[in-house]
Amino acid sequence: MGGDHAPESVLHGAAEALTRHAGLHFHLFGDEARIAPVLEALPALKDASTLHHTARVIASDEQPSVALRKGKDSSMRLAIDCVHAGKAAAVVSAGNTGALMAMAKIVFRTLPGIDRPAIASFFPTEDGKCVFLDMGANIECDAKHLFQFAIMGDAFARAVLGLEDPRIGLLNVGEEDMKGHEAVKEAAAMLRNPDLSLNFHGFVEGDDIAAGTVDVVVTDGFTGNIVIKTAEGVARMLAHKAKGALKHSLLAKLGLLLALPAIRRIKDHLNPSRYNGAMFLGLNGIAVKSHGGADAEGFANAIGVAVEIAMHGLNRKIIEELQSTNGSIMANGNGSNSISPTDPDTSGMALA
Repeated sequence: MGGDHAPESVLHGAAEALTRHAGLHFHLFGDEARIAPVLEALPALKDASTLHHTARVIASDEQPSVALRKGKDSSMRLAIDCVHAGKAAAVVSAGNTGALMAMAKIVFRTLPGIDRPAIASFFPTEDGKCVFLDMGANIECDAKHLFQFAIMGDAFARAVLGLEDPRIGLLNVGEEDMKGHEAVKEAAAMLRNPDLSLNFHGFVEGDDIAAGTVDVVVTDGFTGNIVIKTAEGVARMLAHKAKGALKHSLLAKLGLLLALPAIRRIKDHLNPSRYNGAMFLGLNGIAVKSHGGADAEGFANAIGVAVEIAMHGLNRKIIEELQSTNGSIMANGNGSNSISPTDPDTSGMALA
């Protein structure tokens, strides 16, 4: 029920995901009166789904604290509970980000050795894409948090991108060791520990992200959110300017016809739908956030991220990497070391 075009975009996205990933089963949480008519037009999805009715929906502008107190019967909370109960592998939602993070953190709790979850997604580069985190979950971060983000980003890149030895970069105002605030410098020192199995590149600057200098870019949520939104704004501005320039004259229009194949390739590479699906890393359960404005293709891609994470056991990889680090730098502050990753039905997806 979340997102600008729900439930249609969510259901059509699920139908598309079903064609890409055979054997999936969906638990759909929301208003039956709105969902059922759309399902009738998607018979394959209807056969592969279980519909759970609830009239309570978390509004896009609802405060996370209010959602936690009053939203226990909401589509979002019931979908999260479905995963926590082991009936589904992941929850995917295009709804309120703050509410989804707050509910998922309360229900799933954090993995052992992780103090704070981080939002990770993909960023287009010259040769493909890189993992980028944190995208806004943590406004203020100390060195330990950045170190944990690097561990999680490394595991994410291995699991979802299939990289054997992802290069990790710490976003800074320069590449030199003396630059940056103390938290960044201290995190870099921790990541350079020779006992770690991480491929730490060092500091990277803003222009290194799109250049693909590294496979994983680590930063705090304040900086990360600004970077992502600035990039989105620049992309929209360039598309608008290019469209206007190509229609400016007859010669430009003729050139446009010749350049169309190349333009389509560039447009496809930069299409936000290709990179949709932000993972809440560090939780003892899989929660993937779709962009609220995502179309069916974008939502299908978000489901695809959840499928890849579930199939490759990302949370176990994060725990294993943390346990392999030197005990003096591994964080144990959340008191949750007794937690082991949940083993849900890996074919199931809960959609809120």
